[in-house]
Amino acid sequence: MMIKKHIPNTLTALNLLCGMMGIYFVLKGQISYGAYFILIAALFDFLDGFLARMLNAYSEIGKQLDSLADLVTFGILPSFILFQMVKENADLEYMPFFTFLIGIFSAIRLAKFNIDTRQSDRFIGVPTPANAMLISTLPFFAEKFPGSAELVYHPYFIYVFTIVMSFLLIAELPLIALKFKSFALKQNIFRYLVLLIGLICIVAFGLAGIPMVIISYIVLSVVEGLLAKNA
Repeated sequence: MMIKKHIPNTLTALNLLCGMMGIYFVLKGQISYGAYFILIAALFDFLDGFLARMLNAYSEIGKQLDSLADLVTFGILPSFILFQMVKENADLEYMPFFTFLIGIFSAIRLAKFNIDTRQSDRFIGVPTPANAMLISTLPFFAEKFPGSAELVYHPYFIYVFTIVMSFLLIAELPLIALKFKSFALKQNIFRYLVLLIGLICIVAFGLAGIPMVIISYIVLSVVEGLLAKNA
């Protein structure tokens, strides 16, 4: 019984370990490792919640540990990825620190999530794992599509991108949660579209397809929200 209780928290600790290791490699200039560790951590993040439900092993310390781990892995680590992407081309030496806004707004988003009862079947604002996966795979997108590299690594693009994503983390924007109460097409059409687009993009482009998936996810969520409001 006691071992069962600690399984979800062990997976959460592995999420945190991925975040710390990712930061280490990113600061050494190996920013692609940031994406690898974020993706592995996202798997641990999914499994800890899944197993907590399956084993009925919820705990208050597990909830708090999960948020702290997510802040490091999905907030601070992507901040350092953007920092490394922009620091060589920044006009002013201190400007790359502007990218740390992602870490700050990730902390605010996680704090809001812990006290917001509306997010049981729908996210309000972009989830930190989705934001982290978008940021960390931008270098893969630039490598896959060389014509985009100049834009993706341009300091002013990264500053604007930082502001936009920081806002979306805490925006009152309902987003699709991939939680199925039934598998009926009519009730889940947008969930199926997210999954289909994700499958196509990742099969076709690998990690370079993840930015397309996340952006499509946000756009489809907005479209679904507008249709529901006008229904």
